[in-house]
Amino acid sequence: MTTVKADLVACQGYANCVVGADDYFDINNDGVVDVLITDVPESERARVETAAKSCPVSALWLVDE
Repeated sequence: MTTVKADLVACQGYANCVVGADDYFDINNDGVVDVLITDVPESERARVETAAKSCPVSALWLVDE
């Protein structure tokens, strides 16, 4: 299983992840990322990983558990 992880302290609210995968990521009222779906099926992995890697402060990553 692949899981999305987020560093909420590092997040600066650029929202690049939201542009790439708005069904997985959103920016909350505090200006930081909300991970809407944490478990990523293999069929979605490439798209979600690309969105996570688009974060300019590397606040998002995927982990295989």
